Amino acid sequence: MTFRQFAFNNVFRNKRTYAAYFLSSAFSVMVFFVYAMFVFHPGVEQGVHKELVVAGMKLAEYVIYIFSFFFVLYSVSAFLKSRKKEFGVLMMHGMSQWQLNKLVFIENMVIGFVSIVCGIVIGLIFSKFILLAGAYILDMDKLSFYVPAEAVGLTFVAFLGLFLVISTLTTLFVRGNRLIELFQGSAKPKPEPKNSILLSLLSVGLIGTGYVLAATTTKDTIAFRMLPVTGMVIVGTYFLFTQFSIFALRLLKRNRHLYWHRTNLVIISDLVYRMKDNARIFFLVAIVSAVAFSAVGTLASTGAVERQTQDSNPFTLSYSYETGPSGDEAQKAKIAEIERKLQQLGVAYTKVQATVYEQTSVQSGNKVTIVKQDDFNRLAQALGWGNTTVEGHEAMFVPGFPEQRMYLEGEEHTVTLQESGITVHAAKVVDRSVFSSVSIGSNILLVSNEVFDALKQPGQKIVYTGFQADDWKATESLGQELVEANKYEDPLELFSSYAHEVKMFRQIYGVMLFIGVLVGAVFFVSAGSFLYFRLYTDLDYDKRQYRAIAKLGLSEKELRKIVTPQIAILFFLPFAVAFVHSVFAFIALQSLIYYSIAGRTLVVLGCFLLLQIAYFFLIRSRYLRHLKEVVR
Repeated sequence: MTFRQFAFNNVFRNKRTYAAYFLSSAFSVMVFFVYAMFVFHPGVEQGVHKELVVAGMKLAEYVIYIFSFFFVLYSVSAFLKSRKKEFGVLMMHGMSQWQLNKLVFIENMVIGFVSIVCGIVIGLIFSKFILLAGAYILDMDKLSFYVPAEAVGLTFVAFLGLFLVISTLTTLFVRGNRLIELFQGSAKPKPEPKNSILLSLLSVGLIGTGYVLAATTTKDTIAFRMLPVTGMVIVGTYFLFTQFSIFALRLLKRNRHLYWHRTNLVIISDLVYRMKDNARIFFLVAIVSAVAFSAVGTLASTGAVERQTQDSNPFTLSYSYETGPSGDEAQKAKIAEIERKLQQLGVAYTKVQATVYEQTSVQSGNKVTIVKQDDFNRLAQALGWGNTTVEGHEAMFVPGFPEQRMYLEGEEHTVTLQESGITVHAAKVVDRSVFSSVSIGSNILLVSNEVFDALKQPGQKIVYTGFQADDWKATESLGQELVEANKYEDPLELFSSYAHEVKMFRQIYGVMLFIGVLVGAVFFVSAGSFLYFRLYTDLDYDKRQYRAIAKLGLSEKELRKIVTPQIAILFFLPFAVAFVHSVFAFIALQSLIYYSIAGRTLVVLGCFLLLQIAYFFLIRSRYLRHLKEVVR
């Protein structure tokens, strides 16, 4: 047997331990390849935001690559520590330090090379489906299949370099150990786990304070609280696993009735050591999972694009302009041109117009747009909405954009119009605005017909025209054409298209969602890999332990009762901590978003939970099968 064959055989002999690490690495390669495939796809140029799509995919590649570097480096170093005894045996039989370094280098490169090949091949196999799904999420035309030679080359070279660098670095992890330390490996007696009561209480205090600050944050304070709260929760989570978990288990051991009940003696005693050994893994998994949950949940929560865009663009097409001293014949001609093009498309539509005026608020000195009640209701009726009534000198706020409603609700203002000397009192907000968010500003007041007709020197006149089409999707090309045509013309003329806005926002949020879901999936799979590794690292120790207990009469049923809660804690404790962290992150995020994100957030967290449960039952069955061999 040659030295290379020996290294290859070593990899296959340890395939059980390396399985999750290999699959996670291959998955990271596949996701990187998917992003590269979109970056180089010629059809991406069809999108409204081609630059955004390409930039987003490149940013995701950087994130995946950097994360993969640290994930692989940490995983390899942990694997090598678990193989100290094996290295000790090899060195006892005459292997030199240089040969041991060479062995480790070859093994890592074999795993890395196979991961790269498998990741690219899997990406190619599912490339057609991925392109179809990506085109749908990004709201693009169908992306045709192509041979992604550039994507394959970039992925192969990038990850080959990554594994080459890490394989070189990992040779440093096996240096400087005495032979006796290598030979003992993980068999050295473990000291009694200790904890600090002060740090245990500090962990609860930091996390609790972070949760309170997150739950009470507002749109005005979130910018100042975000970084301090994140720092407190991260530090608190570290001490939660390294200190408080041991402290809580020690308290359980003092409860004699619970501790001495059936198999609890074995479960709790063993958990004390497992929690101490796995504290850093739990911390890492909890933080990585929380980042994945928060990123995917946040991006999924912004996916209610059509509702948000509809509130910002209630009419299918809208056009507003300020009249000047030379009249508005040119603008009337543009309105006629829009009608002609709608008729050419065969789209049935309703046209409605309203005139609003700008005056100045004495209290603030800002311009205020005044809307007449009858005009507002006429626009609302064209949209199929109900009427709004104001009486006397009452007024109502009209939000210029949906999020402004959060700022206006609960506000009360008395406004004196400088040009007219009329005073109105506004304390309510209309249910829905009839104006496009870009049409007539954001400082709008709805007044009664009497107040509007009493305006003196009414000020700047703005004419607003709305076109409500039965089939808004058919106006997409027209909307894009008109928006582009008016982009660099008179700034006093503003045009908006609901179909164009929907397509634009779908692509923006589609890119974010596509990136967030896959990056979150990489984080989640990597977290599962850490847990798998920790479980199977302890398998040989567990076999010795349960073989000894089995001689005292341990049954298979009792074995399941002991092992199941231990594995459940390993899999679900960091998941539960990450879950709660994410919930409070979403509570803080809600202060910035007008629409409720609870439904979509729960769906995202529920999907992650189902995946974790499925993974738990799969690993539990395999692990119990190995342990039962020593009990029978």
